[in-house]
Amino acid sequence: MLGRLSYRSTGQPSAIPMPSKPFSRFSKKVAAWMNKPSVKDANRTAWIILIGFLLGRAVILMHLLPFAVPFLAVMLYWQKSKAKWALLALWAGAATISIPFAAYAVGATIAYLVLHRVITAVKPQKNLIPLTVFITVAAVRYSVISFQEGFSSYGAMVAGVEAALAFVVTMIFLQSIPILFERKNKMSLRHEEIVCIVIFMASVMTGTVGWLLYGLSVEFIIARYLVLVFAFVGGAAIGSTVGVVVGLILSLANVANLFHMSLLAFSGLLGGLLKEGKRIGVCAGLLIGTGLMGMYGDNQSALSISLMETGVAIAVFLVTPKRWIEQVARYIPGTAEHAVEQQQYLRKIRDLTAGKVEQFSRLFSTLSNSFSEVESSDGAKEPGRDTDLFLSKVTEKTCQTCMKKHTCWTRKFSETYNLMERTMEEVEEHQDVHDRRLLSDLHSHCIKHDKVIRAVKDEIGQLHASKQLRKQIVESRRLVADQLRGVSRVMEDFARDIQREQKTHELQEEKISESLKHAGIALEQVEVYSLDNGNVDIEMIISHNEYNEGEKVIAPLLSHILKETIVVKHTEKASLAGGAERLVFGSARQYVVTTGASQTAKGGKWISGDSYSTMELGAGKYALAISDGMGNGKRAHLESNDTIELLRNILRSGIEETVAIKSINSVLALRSEEEMFSTLDLVMIDMQDATAKFLKVGSIPSFLKRGRQVKMIESGNLPIGMITDVEVDVVSEQLKSGDLLIMMSDGIFDGPADIENREVWMKRVINEMKTNDPQEVADLLMERVIREGGGIHDDMTVVVARIDHHLPKWATIPVSFEEKAFAKSR
Repeated sequence: MLGRLSYRSTGQPSAIPMPSKPFSRFSKKVAAWMNKPSVKDANRTAWIILIGFLLGRAVILMHLLPFAVPFLAVMLYWQKSKAKWALLALWAGAATISIPFAAYAVGATIAYLVLHRVITAVKPQKNLIPLTVFITVAAVRYSVISFQEGFSSYGAMVAGVEAALAFVVTMIFLQSIPILFERKNKMSLRHEEIVCIVIFMASVMTGTVGWLLYGLSVEFIIARYLVLVFAFVGGAAIGSTVGVVVGLILSLANVANLFHMSLLAFSGLLGGLLKEGKRIGVCAGLLIGTGLMGMYGDNQSALSISLMETGVAIAVFLVTPKRWIEQVARYIPGTAEHAVEQQQYLRKIRDLTAGKVEQFSRLFSTLSNSFSEVESSDGAKEPGRDTDLFLSKVTEKTCQTCMKKHTCWTRKFSETYNLMERTMEEVEEHQDVHDRRLLSDLHSHCIKHDKVIRAVKDEIGQLHASKQLRKQIVESRRLVADQLRGVSRVMEDFARDIQREQKTHELQEEKISESLKHAGIALEQVEVYSLDNGNVDIEMIISHNEYNEGEKVIAPLLSHILKETIVVKHTEKASLAGGAERLVFGSARQYVVTTGASQTAKGGKWISGDSYSTMELGAGKYALAISDGMGNGKRAHLESNDTIELLRNILRSGIEETVAIKSINSVLALRSEEEMFSTLDLVMIDMQDATAKFLKVGSIPSFLKRGRQVKMIESGNLPIGMITDVEVDVVSEQLKSGDLLIMMSDGIFDGPADIENREVWMKRVINEMKTNDPQEVADLLMERVIREGGGIHDDMTVVVARIDHHLPKWATIPVSFEEKAFAKSR
């Protein structure tokens, strides 16, 4: 990777010197040539030949070849076109050891090809590949030993061991080879897959046993280089694991190498622990491990050779390009490079999702505009078109058979048209022609004036029906356009939220951690997701929350740091074992709503025809709603409950209140042919500025009590579901802290039958109440209405809400760090 690299997960940008322009152009040309399909295929073939050659030489336990047949089997399954090159490479590698090994490799691979052909013809399955390898290796090895030494249990045991090893190696190769050669960009490796890849690399490395470079063992140099790379990339856990696996494979190749397993494992552990010192720290870990473990050797020459081999491995590691190591790190979970890779992948998925949502938003917006355009064009054409159609039908019944039609509609067209239009207007207004002047003009102009008047009377009813139908169609189009526009806005906001990239707040997290540590809070993790005013979102994991430290200490500290009230939104156990807890902190609302409700059914029955709901919406709003179904009992309850449920779900989706009510009205109006409708009383309260919107559809007034004053809020809309196009009047009020909002159904308002002015009486009753507790107000009002009315004559529901300023339980705690820098970074 050329140019400048930056890693968001660590917050520490690192720079690589910019290459010169000629070298940069040359590198781009080389990279472009390497990415050609033909070159890629040739490179893959060369790697397969090299790996096959080394696996053909890989001998363990002095005389076993458990890698040749598994490699051929996996190549036949994974990439059959390259299997011939793998087969030739295996034979060539075995031939470099000795003629008997070459003969065994040839016989075993040919036997596998024959058995594979037979099994594939019967039942081709991936699960049968390890079993086929096991049978082949066991049969060939036992045949060779029996031919050389005769039948014996020892031969059977050796054949079983080699076959079992080949069985396991086949399953490992089936996982590791496709991962290494396919190179999926967004692939994340599990720890088991990492171990399989290391085993595969160690198996290939076994083919270098016996190779010397100026008296130094090549396999030991490669083994230590692998430990350095994985310890630097994955830390102590991955480094020690790779050391153990590579040392074990080397010890199987030569029992004398068993000592190197502990050396590599210890060096991988030390190197991983010292990885904070970058490459020098990892190299120091390998040197220390080599020195300490080498002291157990028989003489100093072994230690000196081991140190030289370590030095060569360190030299190769230090000159390894950073880009190669980063490429390896992308596949290891927990590394910074892997985190960056995952973030890029998630960002791509996020952008694709946001793009799709925006496309749907534009689609719904276009559909909404098309309905609105059709409505406006129909409205512009409607008057003249209706008149022309009406007169054409009248003339068809009267003038078509008249002998003077050419005179009236050719020579006197304007006069005839005006007379017919005046007749239509007269009949439409008075159901008959009473204008004497119009009658005189018709009599003098038309010889069939009586027939014309009768035809106009007959057609006027159909004209009214046509206008009513057209009006309903226009209203339906308007409703559909509003609903589509509302859905478009919701999806547009959703796309904007998706595209809002999560910001990194390393400085703020560091300052918050320092402040909490100074306060004595044992903090394990801090994650800052948002610091927007009014929308703070911070997640923490603390060692314990036994004394409610989150609410008493952490929230006040955050309130002082962020200059706004922060509260604990949610707490949960961070793990099944231990007392660690995960706490979610967020912005407190400027106002809080406390509610109380009281309800009873007509005659003291169990089921009430009224339904109500109080709900806090995600956009910082609080909704209170009462619906009164027509009549009483179960049917009325179902009607009002359906209205409340529809309202709750639509409001939570983010659709505007007026569009939500119109949508509910259309659903209820079209759902049933019976005359079942319900009222709806809705209040939306903004919990940041305490503004309230009252939307009343067929409902009775609500009351607002502020101190000793009581104000009535009313609107005159018809009940919901009665007509297809309901008009929603929105009444806005600015609430203040301490206000009481009383909503009720008609059973409460109309309860006392002998009271003439119910509005004045209700104001007086509310004003006389000495309590401000919402539940007490609801209970007292219900009791007063029942007592004054002499019983429960209708379903009764009252909902009371009190608006108060949010007062935190704990004062803010000042901190000592530089607040200006923090505020600036925020």
